[in-house]
Amino acid sequence: MDSRLLEILVCPICKGPLIHRKAEKELVCKGDRLAFPIRDDIPVMLEEDARKLGAEENPGSG
Repeated sequence: MDSRLLEILVCPICKGPLIHRKAEKELVCKGDRLAFPIRDDIPVMLEEDARKLGAEENPGSG
């Protein structure tokens, strides 16, 4: 993903920063504990498409 795009993207819900998980192809919001998918190098920033992080998942760095 383009690093300039990553710098300006924020969580659509809380407007907080996102963590890029390259291997999982997702952007994670620690605050809302949501993972937004990246499909064909395009972030899908829709709440209904986001995956809720499980209690055992660490939303830490990518």
